[in-house]
Parts: sequence; structure tokens; C-alpha cells
Amino acid sequence: MASSAEHIPENPESDSGDSTEGVVRRGRVRWRRAAVMAVPATAIAAGLAILTAEGALGVQFAISGMPFTVTATELNGTGFEQFGNLDNMAEGSPNAGDTGGQVLVVTSAIKNATLTKLCQSVDLGGTNLLITAGSGADKVQASDLTTDSTELTGDAAFNNIEIGNDASTLTKAGVKGPIGVFSQQADTVRIGNLRQTNYATTAGVFKLPGLKLRFSDSGC
Repeated sequence: MASSAEHIPENPESDSGDSTEGVVRRGRVRWRRAAVMAVPATAIAAGLAILTAEGALGVQFAISGMPFTVTATELNGTGFEQFGNLDNMAEGSPNAGDTGGQVLVVTSAIKNATLTKLCQSVDLGGTNLLITAGSGADKVQASDLTTDSTELTGDAAFNNIEIGNDASTLTKAGVKGPIGVFSQQADTVRIGNLRQTNYATTAGVFKLPGLKLRFSDSGC
């Protein structure tokens, strides 16, 4: 997100699919390019599990364990942060598989964001719940936006980026991660052709002009 410098890192890609078999394997997150997380996922998971047990990580809600897809033709944001995290499913969730009910994610926090042609879909098995917004003149607007993702792709550009921060020292979006966890932050972020596989999203304010919710044979 002195003089401004633009950095365009490669985005991490995942081999996980959309099938129920893929959900069972959510504990194993594979990165082809490690621009976001430059430390082994197993080490992050172990550290975050300890922090969660000690109460150092504030879990906002129990996730369903069902991933959903989010796309946008363009995202622009001010105040950007990104760090590793763990999401937890409700106890006894049928979606836990062999993961222990935990999903290793990358949390992206943006203080203020606009999104063009937002699409969100979740596979319900045989049909998709599809939400679209911001396809007209008015764009989707969000403040204090966070997304917990296992995959993020797009064409990204950042201004005044800092890579390698301790997540507990982040200042750009007002969100702090756990101490000892690798992170990055920037003054601004732009991502074209955004595509995410998410497990959770939160926002202080979320304005969705032209909102449409429906069932569809295909997702985003």
C-alpha cells in the first residue's frame, strides 16, 4: 500500500481444488511463490497454535470450514497489512477432516478499500450461492476490511511497501498480528483481476451497490 516506490510482487498460487476432497486437505497449504510468507508453513502453524492456546490470538468467530471464492476486476486500498494466521472451526464441525478444525490462512487487512464488479460464491454441493455487487457506476466500499485466504491471485502493485515486519508491530491498517510472525504492510495497494479463496471476511462498513443474491449453476 520521502519518495514513493512501486513494487509488483508475484502472487502465491495454491494447488488445492474446489472438491470436498480439497476441503479435507486444508491443513496443507502449498505456496508456489512465497512473496507473502517467507517462512515454512509448518513452523507458522506450530507457532500460531501455541499463541491461540495462550490467548494471544483473538478469534472473532468460528468459521464454517467451507471456502468461498471472491473476485473483483479491481481492488484499490489505503492502509494495507498482511500476515499469517489460524482460523478455527466450531467444535465437532463435519468440515474439519484431518485438520483438527484449524485452517492456516493469510490475513489481509485494508483500512479503506473500493472494489469493482465484486463477485462472491460458495459451493453448496450441486448449486452455488452467488452474490454480485458494484457492477454499475458505484463501486463496492469497505472500511476496516479483513480477509482470511488460502489463495490470492491477481496483478498487484504497492506503494511504500515494508516486507519482513513482525506482525505485532504493524501500523498501516490498525490491525496487529501475533508476535514473531512474518508480515508486510504498505501505504496503498492495487490488485487487478483479483481472485481469492477465503474462509472469513470482516468489515467495519461494507457498502454493496447493486447487490444481487441468487443461486447459480456456476460460481465466480
